[in-house]
Amino acid sequence: MSSSGTEDNFFSTSLASYLDKKLLILLRDGRKLLGIFRSFDQFANAVLEGACERVIVGDLYCDIPLGLYVIRGENVVLIGELDLEGEELPAHMTCVSVAEIRQAQKARRRDGSERYYEKENGVP
Repeated sequence: MSSSGTEDNFFSTSLASYLDKKLLILLRDGRKLLGIFRSFDQFANAVLEGACERVIVGDLYCDIPLGLYVIRGENVVLIGELDLEGEELPAHMTCVSVAEIRQAQKARRRDGSERYYEKENGVP
């Protein structure tokens, strides 16, 4: 960081342009959060109002409501503004319940771990 603080000012200014807009925020752990960007601080900690976590497994998705959500700035990988007039998801995606998406996640993890085991042990 520079001693003049110009880099900090640029970062804060660019985040300020997102205030009161609907955003998609990608976190380091792979989670995708959607919500209205209400506030941030000098560490890029952010507050989302009406937040939800979008979970996608194959062609299935679920938006899990979180409410007012505080995000630690160091966990943010990407911030993108959502187009409110356009479609958020492709037409082939199917909205399912929280229970169904959790079941699909477990199945994907199970299938993935079986493939890893087979690869490591030389099973075709």
